Amino acid sequence: MDPSSIALLGLQQADVQLQAAASQIAAAGTSPDGANLDVVSLSAEAVALMSARNLYDANLATLKTANEMQKHVLDLIA
Repeated sequence: MDPSSIALLGLQQADVQLQAAASQIAAAGTSPDGANLDVVSLSAEAVALMSARNLYDANLATLKTANEMQKHVLDLIA
């Protein structure tokens, strides 16, 4: 597997983690029967959001580095 495909897979995983945390936060304090249930740990979901952001940043940096490496290889060949 090349670094670009690994980074893209990591970006997809970060998106899934972000969507899951956002859904949990959005569902905080609601229930189907109208009762106010606070079953979501907002601090845990905030940590999950920060983790998703860090995962996204790291994979984006990997993607940029892989792109720069490909440019340098092409410059060496040319």
